[in-house]
Amino acid sequence: MRAPLSWVLWDVKDTLLKVRLSVGEQYCKEAVKMDLTISPVEVNAAFRQAYQHYSSTYPNYGLAQGLHGQSWWMGVVRDTFARCRVQDPALLNKMAENLYHNFSNSENWEVFPDSEKALKSCSSLGLKLGVVSNFDSRLEGILRVCGLLSHFSFLVTSEEAGVAKPTPAIFLQALQKCGVPAASVAHIGDHYVNDYLTSRSVGIHGFLLDRHNQNHPNVPQEHRLSSLEELPSLLRLHMD
Repeated sequence: MRAPLSWVLWDVKDTLLKVRLSVGEQYCKEAVKMDLTISPVEVNAAFRQAYQHYSSTYPNYGLAQGLHGQSWWMGVVRDTFARCRVQDPALLNKMAENLYHNFSNSENWEVFPDSEKALKSCSSLGLKLGVVSNFDSRLEGILRVCGLLSHFSFLVTSEEAGVAKPTPAIFLQALQKCGVPAASVAHIGDHYVNDYLTSRSVGIHGFLLDRHNQNHPNVPQEHRLSSLEELPSLLRLHMD
């Protein structure tokens, strides 16, 4: 007999909300305050390089090397601007600190139009909701200022958990909080490996949110959503 669905776990970034402007645009807004003129295109390219360097050298916010979310992100910002020929250490630190706090504000995040309705629909079906996200300690505050926090019974961030997707252990921590078997849990996320494959590897009903209609030939149609508006009817199939 199939276990009834009782929980839905959620990814956050690019699933429920997204960064409102490009990183280059947001970083350049801060640079202008410091009387610096840098093009968003140059900053975007520098950010990609800095982010890749820090992600490979100091994975999951560098927790294993004694870093944490804030120090990691400030390092990424400093490295980004340093690649754009900004050399003043005090200026680099000031911009890094400002941007770290700026990304906690609702002005820098945009909630997708279908997110709120989907979360409410899940609750109306009697399902409990939690978050599993590769994110730092700012996530709770960001969800609060974006008006989404009240929907969730718990949050598991990679900084708090000490492990990040696609490591299955982060989903196992979430399952402990759910207190039910994996077969009674669904997960919604936009990343094929981190969200879809990893959740399914531990027995969770993983569904891939594909807002941009990318071709994922290995994902059955019944596991794929082009919009969160499709979610309630999909979940009902696992509740009957």
